[in-house]
Order: sequence, then C-alpha cells, then structure tokens
Amino acid sequence: MRQPSARRRRAGCLFCLPGMAFLALFLAYPLLYNVWTSVHDVDLSQLLGGAERFTGLDNYRTVADDPAFWHSVRLSLVFTLSSLLLQFTIGFALALLFARPFPFNGLLRSLLLTAWLLPPVVSGTLFRWMLDAESGAYNALLEPVGLSHDWLTDPSTSLAGVVFANVWIGVPFNMLLLLVGLHTIDPQLHEAAAIDGANAWQRFRHITLPLMRPVSVTVLLLGLLYTFKVFDLVFVMTGGGPVDATRVLSLYVYEVFFTSFRFGEGAAAALLLLVVPLLAGVLYVRRLRREDEAPTGGAV
Repeated sequence: MRQPSARRRRAGCLFCLPGMAFLALFLAYPLLYNVWTSVHDVDLSQLLGGAERFTGLDNYRTVADDPAFWHSVRLSLVFTLSSLLLQFTIGFALALLFARPFPFNGLLRSLLLTAWLLPPVVSGTLFRWMLDAESGAYNALLEPVGLSHDWLTDPSTSLAGVVFANVWIGVPFNMLLLLVGLHTIDPQLHEAAAIDGANAWQRFRHITLPLMRPVSVTVLLLGLLYTFKVFDLVFVMTGGGPVDATRVLSLYVYEVFFTSFRFGEGAAAALLLLVVPLLAGVLYVRRLRREDEAPTGGAV
C-alpha cells in the first residue's frame, strides 16, 4: 500500500509544479523584489548602475511624512467606500428584480453585463466624453434645465464623476453574484412565511438578508479588493487631477515610480497600498473558518 501512495504523492507534486512555478515567477518574485527595493535608496541612475544603498525603513518614513500620501489614502478610502455602497445597493436591487420572471429578463441581464465586460480603459474614455464640459452627453441633457456642469474639471465634483463611472462598471458584477445567491434560497421559505402573514418587507428582512449574508460578504470583499487598487479608470478619466482631486493611492504610487523615479519610496508606498486589501482578506478567511467550525462546535 505504501508504493501506490508514494507514487500518487509524487504525481501530485509533479502536477502542482507548473502552478507553483507560475506563482513563484509572477507573484512571489515581484513581491519580494518590491520589498527589497523598499528598503534601499534606488533612483534611475542607481537602478541602472547597480549601486543601491540599504536604508532600512527610511523610505517608509519618507512616505509616511508626505502629506500627499495621506491625501491619496483619504481619497482612496472615499472612492472605495462610495463605490462599494452604491454598487452593492444598486446591484442587490437589480438582483431582486431579475430574480422574478418577466419578459426580456435574460436580454436585459445580458445588456447590463456589457458594462462589466468592457475594459476599464474603454469605460473611462466613454465617461470622459460623456462628462465633458463642452460636448458631453450629460451636459447636453442637463443644459435645458440649467444643471450643466464641468464634472471632471471641477475639483469639487471630479471624484464623484469617477465614482459614477466605477459604479456603472461594478453594478453588473454585484448583480450577477447576488442573483446567483438569491437562486439558492428555497422558495418554500418565502411561501411559508407569506402563509403565516409576513409581508414582503418582513420576508426580505428575516429570510433573504440573513441567508444572503455569506454571498454579500464575498461580494463586498471582491469589490474592495478591486476598487481600492483601481488605476486605469482614474488615470484615463482625470489623470489624478484637477489639482490632485482624484489622485488616489494607486496614482500616487505611479507618480512616485514613473514621474519622480524614486523607486525606493514608490516600492514602500506600493506595499502600504496592500495593507487594506490584505487586512480585508485575513478577516474574510477568519470569518470563513469560524463559519466552518460553528456546526461542529454545535454538534459537540
């Protein structure tokens, strides 16, 4: 019995080698190299000449003392939380709508998914044109009622314009996952509650929401991981302007790297960019572990 077992283990290791090699080459090595760069004084000349100097945590202190960094952190948090709230709320409402049969249900769902399938660069270019102050489609509609505005060139509204575009992209994704979750709920639960006299709001509050909690947490986590690191959409629409009004943390890292060529500080800022998604991932894994252990503990 030992020989087949050992053979299976060797075969399993061989099958895992391509995946492990891929992770090592495209995930582990860039991450470790970024950590190495973050503790060295690296600029363009030193990068080409190989004369990097070890500086310890000086790059992290420099980034932490930069007011522009904390301004970008604040913008990233506002951008992420606003997008998540609107994406999830609208996506949940649409999922509840499409969970009911009505004519052209499948066609409308397919059309909504188009927003999610388009590359962010295309979506950003589209919204930059639609929100343009002179020739934008939205101003053409709002001008007759006196509500036209320079959406992307006004620092007070430029971030809202980018959030609007990001919500348009993220709503179909939220709707699709939440719709799958709604289909897993047994319809007999709602029928039994209706027979007992529960109205639509009570059924939604006491049946749908509790049963949708695991799916909702997953959707919010995925939205957080994607939204907090958004770069291409903001870069195409505003480039971080006007007056740094939309320079989120990913654009701050980009400018430190490729505009100022301060690679050590850029690497430190990039690692700090990973803190929020990493904490969210750890909390999510711990939550899943507690949910897996809960039935066993109850049985005991």
